[in-house]
Amino acid sequence: MTARELRDLQDDELVEHIRTQRREAFGLRFQLATGELENTAGVGSAKRDLARALTIARERGLDTNEIR
Repeated sequence: MTARELRDLQDDELVEHIRTQRREAFGLRFQLATGELENTAGVGSAKRDLARALTIARERGLDTNEIR
């Protein structure tokens, strides 16, 4: 998702996107560690998407530590 698309989301939608991205990044890291992951570039893109969403949440003043 691009930064523009993330900025168009409501706060609750952004929080849900962050939760989903954290789960996806964890799953990809787990697959990478166990040798099941074929497309290793997905780990980097998942991390970038999560960082992008967290940046926008911080800009809005949302407490990102509570988003789990």
